[in-house]
Amino acid sequence: MYSLAQPVSHTLEIRKSRFLACVEPCTDRAAAQVRVNELRAQHPGCAHVCWALLAGGHSAAVDDGEPSGTAGRPMLDVLRHQQLDGVLATVVRYFGGVKLGAGGLVRAYTDAVAQALLQAEKIEHIPVQTLNCELAYAHEGVARNLIAELGGELLTVSHGQAVRLHLRLPTTAVDVLQEQLLSITRGELGWEVAAPSAD
Repeated sequence: MYSLAQPVSHTLEIRKSRFLACVEPCTDRAAAQVRVNELRAQHPGCAHVCWALLAGGHSAAVDDGEPSGTAGRPMLDVLRHQQLDGVLATVVRYFGGVKLGAGGLVRAYTDAVAQALLQAEKIEHIPVQTLNCELAYAHEGVARNLIAELGGELLTVSHGQAVRLHLRLPTTAVDVLQEQLLSITRGELGWEVAAPSAD
């Protein structure tokens, strides 16, 4: 599986309609929705903002007023075909007054996304897991070092009765971290795995 190093875009013009395609890294549906709302605000005169998302096993295909199955689904098929994950494809369409028909729309949305992806730098997609763990203050320093060594990222740290670490870690390193922390804390470890995410 692959993700993208950075956003890429491509503009396609077909019979006076403009299709502004963008393909970019995206973690989940909530982030996708935020991005789609931004595009609507940036392009108040557009007819449609269609989008497709593949992220962490979740997918979405939104036609946004185009005939059902002519926009979101073909865009999603392009992402699947290219073995992408953690990726959002959007196409902003400005209608040029000439109807393209269902076949024409499918081709236009497919081509817009495929052309954008030709310029994309693909990177290996590494699934990550979000975790919460709780341990005694005495073990905080060692835990922080372990997380860094395993390629993890501390998202938040809170200090109450114990230290609570909220972190993101490559899925492949989760078991290693848990074993090492259980050993260090002699089993006194609060451990909670959140849903897998694909960022």
